[in-house]
This record gives sequence, C-alpha cells and structure tokens, in this order.
Amino acid sequence: MTPRRSLLYMPGANSRAMDKARTLDCDTVIFDLEDAVSPDAKAQARQQVLEAVSAGGYGHRELVVRANGLDTPWGEEDVAAFAGQRINAMLFPKIEATSQVTEIVDAVNRCGGNELPVWLMIETPRGVLHLERFADQPRVEALVMGTSDLVKELRARHTEERHNLDYALQHCVMVARYLGKDIFDGVHLDFRNEASLRLACEGGRAMGFDGKTLIHPAQVDIANEVFGYSAEAVQEAYKTLEVWQAALAEGKGVAVLDGKLVENLHAAEAQRVVAFAEALDKRS
Repeated sequence: MTPRRSLLYMPGANSRAMDKARTLDCDTVIFDLEDAVSPDAKAQARQQVLEAVSAGGYGHRELVVRANGLDTPWGEEDVAAFAGQRINAMLFPKIEATSQVTEIVDAVNRCGGNELPVWLMIETPRGVLHLERFADQPRVEALVMGTSDLVKELRARHTEERHNLDYALQHCVMVARYLGKDIFDGVHLDFRNEASLRLACEGGRAMGFDGKTLIHPAQVDIANEVFGYSAEAVQEAYKTLEVWQAALAEGKGVAVLDGKLVENLHAAEAQRVVAFAEALDKRS
C-alpha cells in the first residue's frame, strides 16, 4: 500500500520550487520536464532535476520524473539521465498506443532502468478510447489523467462540475480497476479557489480515483483530506474487521456492527482503509 493522495508537479526549471518540495506534505513529487519547461530551457531543467534527485532529502515522498515524449528532441536524453537514478517512476505524456509503451520500456531498459516502473499520461481521445489495449503492460504501474489537454482535444470547456468529462474519466477509472493499476485525476487550474478544488477532489474521489495531481502547494492539504481517511473512518474500519473476524471464528458468513450487516466486501474495504492508515503511520 502506497498512499498517493497528492501528486505535486514541480517545474524542473525552478530550483527554488524543487527545494521547497522537501518540506511539503505531498505524497508524490513529479519533477516536470515537459509542459512546465520551455524548449530553450529543457537541458537546464534536466540538469537541475538531476541535481535535486541526487541531493535527496525528500523523505517519504515518491519521486517521479515526467519526461518529454520520445518523439521530441529531448525525450531520449531525459530517459538516459533518469532511468538509472533513485526515483520511483518515470511518467510519459500523451500515450495512445502499445507501440509507444513498448518503445518507452525498451528505452528505459537500455538506460539501466530495468526495474523502474512506468507511468502513462492519458490526455487525448484516442488515449482514452484505446486505454485497455496498451495499459495492461506489466511495467505500467499507474495512469495519470491529463485533463487540460483532453479538454482542448475535445474542443470542450473547463467547468466546475466537469460533467462534460464524466464519460472519459469514468471509462479510464473502469479500465484502471480492471487492470489493477492506480489512476490519478488531472490538475485543477484555478488553484486559488479552494471551494472549486474541493468540489473537483470530491468528484474525483467519488468516481474512484486514487489521488489528484496538483500544480500548487496550496492544493496539497485539501487533496490529502479528500483522498485520505478520517480518524473516524479508520476507527470504523478497525471495528469492522474485529466483528468480521469474530464472526468467521464462529463459522458465520456475516457480522453485525451498530445494527448494520458486515459482509466480505465490507471487510475487504476495511482492510484497505487499515492498510492505508498503517502505511501513513509507518511513513511518519
């Protein structure tokens, strides 16, 4: 169990921001070499991220590098620089086909990253519709929605409720669950609006996302709250497991907690909540 409630993009061209990430309560830091970096700053950003990763000091935070696509002038050099580094994954943009995933895995392996997990960004109509065809690769650990690009590709508009993205988001969550992959919601651009951020987080959590990608440190606390579990929820999970285990010891297939039936599915969810809480406790 790896809690990934908040995944914060940090622009590779901004050394000060990457330093600050060492003190933030995010679960994952995504060093961004792609959208957040202009073409003339790609090499400098790559070097700065390399220095930040080498220096360490990020504690419990997962470190992920978002590379440029292999079809760009910078992608191969990004992979060569980071495939063998002590990071948790590399994230690749605009994935739409199995051939891209195969090319990525081959490139990462050539550069010494044979054990390095690969994350994929889903941000085009083709990527959404063909997700089941290419996301089943064993090295693919997680999926990341690129909702800003998806809205553009759909010729749609950004709305607070995001109902216009319901089909695309639900489809991707369904595929992720079918394949056993973690999946993370896209960024919320109006980072100063806490009310709309909470609405987006709650909607994503209700849909089944494991966490949310973020663009500003001020968004971390709300993402952690919404995609985590309250102390009351954790205590309820412990109680659920207690009565369930007692029922099993007595040869029963159901239990009762506070007047409500507890069945196998409730026990399984309670186990997940407990594992999540214990993972956070160990980390701290």
